[in-house]
Amino acid sequence: MAAAGIDGTHKKVTDLSESTAPRNPLQLFQSWFSEARQHPEILLPEAMTLATADHDCRPSARMVLLKSYDERGFVFYTNYNSRKARDLEANPYAALVIYWAQLDYQVRVEGTVARVSNQESDVYFQTRPRESQIGALASPQSEVVPSREELETRARELEAFHGNRRIKRPAQWGGYRLKPARIEFWKGRPGRLHDRILYERQADGTWSIQRLAP
Repeated sequence: MAAAGIDGTHKKVTDLSESTAPRNPLQLFQSWFSEARQHPEILLPEAMTLATADHDCRPSARMVLLKSYDERGFVFYTNYNSRKARDLEANPYAALVIYWAQLDYQVRVEGTVARVSNQESDVYFQTRPRESQIGALASPQSEVVPSREELETRARELEAFHGNRRIKRPAQWGGYRLKPARIEFWKGRPGRLHDRILYERQADGTWSIQRLAP
């Protein structure tokens, strides 16, 4: 499932300048994401690194998939008992990195994280392939398991139990939304004099724009 974005037209970005960048970083993100989705060599444009830290400030990072984004933030889904979820419950701040090597684009997002509504998680869960729904039920994510065979047996049992019936979202599975406070756009340039444009959310909800040294 491709990530859903904000409304508006897509315009290919040919330069990255603080003087011409849109006032809203989501417009620039949508332009870049649209370009990445249309690139024939980028097979999973929604892949992103999610970095979290636990209550002792020990960091952890892993790849997740961006499932939607809008003015409220960037949404991904997981098991609420997973390590990433435990980190977020203890320390609700996180960072995302999306890198499209073929385009020489990188986006960094930092902000606070909260669960999406149960209704939003329910709706998304029903769009997942049935095999993935069974997987969400079968896997005690991040926990030690005796073997792969046990997971596969559990999945087969759940498949047989549900038959052709609709599978309900398990309570321990759902979404998180990262509300950005900072969004940085990086574009590779010759001589490693890369473009870096930083957006920071202000108290009134608007965004400041600054150029950073590469």
